[in-house]
Amino acid sequence: MEKSQFGLLTVKRFAPFFWTQFLGAFNDNVFKNTFILFLAYKMSSRFPSSSDILINVAAGLLILPFFIISATAGQIADKYEKSIVIRYIKFAEIVIAVLTAFAFYYSSVFWLMILLFLIGCQAAFFGPVKYSIIPQHLKSKEIVAGNAMVESGTFIAILLGTITGGFIAQTEKGELWVGVVMIAVAVMGWLASMMIPRAEAESPALRININPVTETLNTMKISAEKRSVFLSILGIAWFWALGLAYLSQLPNYTKYVLHGSEQVVTLLLTMFSIGIGLGSLLCDRLSGKKVELGLVPLGSLGLSIFGIDLAFAAPALPLHQPLMNISAFMSIPGNTRVLTDLLMIGIFGGIYIVPLYSMIQVRTRPEVRSRVIAANNIMGALFMVAAAALGALLLGVFKFSIPNFFLFVVILNLFVAHYIYSLVPEFVIRFIMWVISKIMYRVKRYNLDVIPDEGPVVVVCNHVTFVDTLFVAGSIQRRPRFVMDRAFFNIPVLNYIFRKGRVILIASKKEAPEVYEKAFDEISAALRDGELVCIFPEGMLTHDGNINEFRPGIEKIIARDPVPVIPLALRGLWGSFFSRKKGAAKSRWSRGFRSKVELIAGTPIDPHHVTAEYLHDIVSKLRGDMA
Repeated sequence: MEKSQFGLLTVKRFAPFFWTQFLGAFNDNVFKNTFILFLAYKMSSRFPSSSDILINVAAGLLILPFFIISATAGQIADKYEKSIVIRYIKFAEIVIAVLTAFAFYYSSVFWLMILLFLIGCQAAFFGPVKYSIIPQHLKSKEIVAGNAMVESGTFIAILLGTITGGFIAQTEKGELWVGVVMIAVAVMGWLASMMIPRAEAESPALRININPVTETLNTMKISAEKRSVFLSILGIAWFWALGLAYLSQLPNYTKYVLHGSEQVVTLLLTMFSIGIGLGSLLCDRLSGKKVELGLVPLGSLGLSIFGIDLAFAAPALPLHQPLMNISAFMSIPGNTRVLTDLLMIGIFGGIYIVPLYSMIQVRTRPEVRSRVIAANNIMGALFMVAAAALGALLLGVFKFSIPNFFLFVVILNLFVAHYIYSLVPEFVIRFIMWVISKIMYRVKRYNLDVIPDEGPVVVVCNHVTFVDTLFVAGSIQRRPRFVMDRAFFNIPVLNYIFRKGRVILIASKKEAPEVYEKAFDEISAALRDGELVCIFPEGMLTHDGNINEFRPGIEKIIARDPVPVIPLALRGLWGSFFSRKKGAAKSRWSRGFRSKVELIAGTPIDPHHVTAEYLHDIVSKLRGDMA
């Protein structure tokens, strides 16, 4: 039985892994923030003219390993059993933590820089195995929940690590305490990793190529095998670039625009991190426990709306306003708007990124999954460097104000979204389906687990409304090919969905014999390619709420390609807005919005038992009296 997202923390196949990655993210940010604050304050007297340079070098050293190590890390995660790989990585963290304790104690900037690079190496090795192990331990209905918990936990760990690092840097014996904390957390992470169940190697025969240049190119080539996966990688990379653009400017935005103190910086970071956590956790509920790509456009829309508002949200204050603590900051009415914008940017960011990670996991071949995730890390690092360079150019050279810089990156976000969605219209199609099924109706789904994740299959369903395709496509995990009467093809809005959704058009044999025969050829080709085909055997919408006679076309399909048939029944749609039931417009509107709809699947039927009459009886029983 699949668990809820919080219920996953009670099972061995997820909980040890969750705490392992949580503690690792916490430790990384304790080190990073403590070191940067030491450079800026406690060690600045030793480097009076170069502390800013050292801080930027430190940031670069943390990202550099993702360029030179990720490809090798992806190979290792594909070749070897993953729980063992994680334990080696966590043991390395203990060694790094011990060396870090000595480096901080002796205030050795050189060795701290080396160790910061090693922390980056460890993160680069952990990234591919972190996301590729999730589909091996979780069921298909738990993957979104697992990713949501990981993303939420990661950002909470980043926040807690950053706050802890800031606190340690201010203590009198911070050089000692940072080592104690890091060693203790590293040991706990290693102990948690010892309880992670085995996750067998997906490509044990793989020969590892340690050349970072050639293997990085090969890794990127593998990631581009499926365009939808590669564009998801671009979407994730853009999110990290957008996040860096916001977070890297928060200190100066707080100081020079909001006139807030360091406490206010922490408050803003907290709102953003909590938002990411909430948005990630919302994904499981909003998606119906499946990879719902329709949430991606929703996320990018929210990022744009609240990003634009943030650019104009800062209240006008006197130029020489003294820096405010949290209490004084909150007393200014306009600042609540700033906090709300950052919270909502975080929420929609979580809604945006979790389906993309889940999509990469489920649509990538298992034997190359870790390398594809490594490609995602490489692309993310590249985009973050580009975002940092863009910030330096616009803010330093062209003298943009920080609010204008925020507005610029939001405009870029709109262009990126348009580019990705124009190349992969499935995102927009699923968004339209999601909006209709969530806003106009309350859809309940039953027994859809019987639909296989791969392989040729035909699903048949009763036909009640003009939007039945949206209910079916929006409810099942796989992308179906619908067979549709060409008379429906030109319905406004739906026409876009039909065209982009690769609908197979059909007409009666008497009306257009060439269209009729071509349709069966396309159906056969789709099934032989391992696709899922959905047909409505009635061939028309019901006029009275009863299921019409099933036409024999289904028998012709199965005779040509004997594949399993799964019956579906839509219940509760008769009398809704898009049905053909006669009645007052007011009644149809009131019934249509938020009316209860059910989609139920029956047991798969062996192709040798398929007849139109038998399928009609099965679907009728599934629908029952709930027309």
